Amino acid sequence: HVQLVESGGGSVQVGGSLRLSCVASDDTIGRYCMGWFRQIPDKEREGVAGIESDGSTSYADSVKGRFTISYDRVKNMMYLQMNNLKPEDTGMYYCVADSNCDMPKYEYGYRGQGTQVTVS
Repeated sequence: HVQLVESGGGSVQVGGSLRLSCVASDDTIGRYCMGWFRQIPDKEREGVAGIESDGSTSYADSVKGRFTISYDRVKNMMYLQMNNLKPEDTGMYYCVADSNCDMPKYEYGYRGQGTQVTVS
């Protein structure tokens, strides 16, 4: 059973940075496809970034060049470094994992409780 717990959200000014962290249960990192999606009020859920077991990454066009996804297998941690934040980045961010990479991040079978990011 995969367990995911996010942290690192908060309030930040436009142009600022935040780093989200996701601690995963043992053997999740590097074994499952993982990523982040966000739920923005009154908008559809959006897959933000993904990372596969081989370390390959993918990003939504809206965050390319600003966000970086990474993981640390030793620590069982996944990160989302968010730079040059914009008001439209405001939302609830979820850490997700699944054995199937080929579907939207918000459909992944395992997710954390979410962490709120507010940019103003």
